[in-house]
Amino acid sequence: MRVLVVTAVAPEAEAVGAAECGAEVLVGGVGPAAAAARTAVALSRAGTSNEPYDLVVSAGIGGGFAPAAPVGSLVVAETIVAADLGAGTPDGGWLPLHELGFGRDTHRPPREPALAAVRLTGALYAPVLTVSTVTGSAGRAAELRGRHPGAGAEAMEGFGVAEAAAAHGLPVLEIRAISNAVGPRDRDAWRIKDALAALTEGFRRLRPLFEGPPPAAEPKES
Repeated sequence: MRVLVVTAVAPEAEAVGAAECGAEVLVGGVGPAAAAARTAVALSRAGTSNEPYDLVVSAGIGGGFAPAAPVGSLVVAETIVAADLGAGTPDGGWLPLHELGFGRDTHRPPREPALAAVRLTGALYAPVLTVSTVTGSAGRAAELRGRHPGAGAEAMEGFGVAEAAAAHGLPVLEIRAISNAVGPRDRDAWRIKDALAALTEGFRRLRPLFEGPPPAAEPKES
């Protein structure tokens, strides 16, 4: 199958490329808007060719919710959640976008290929949160845990990539290599090289999945 992997920055793209897994890699930019726009352009161009894509993967490094997703581990998204797309309430609560009636804020990757990716890589299978601001405090981490129990990781592009893929009727996965714990911001504790190495190894193990038959996209109404 033809696979498009979308990363935020060049070092992540290089890490995926080093795996020689047969996928094409796009640097989509940081944040959900840039990722959505550039993914959509790439998919549109491919759609006019004789070789459209069969699968889209949002990939890169991210923060992990300890202890389930320690530094150096991988997380495959069970769901891709726009964690800060919604509205606050006067009592300090939160209303996600779907409860406001303005659309969806969650994408569910197709279960079979997602679980295949888990088996091949040994990754944690859990929700991955898309945020526009990286968590920098224990309070914010606790808030996200409260709203999204069982979340495995946070990153900044998955929901944007998923929106573009869904608009083109294509299935999407998200795979994150953990470089730091979600919580108080401490750049000295980040292990970016370790996470990039884990990303390379993870995509190397994904070769059998990418060589298999194309998966089906998620239902539009989900």
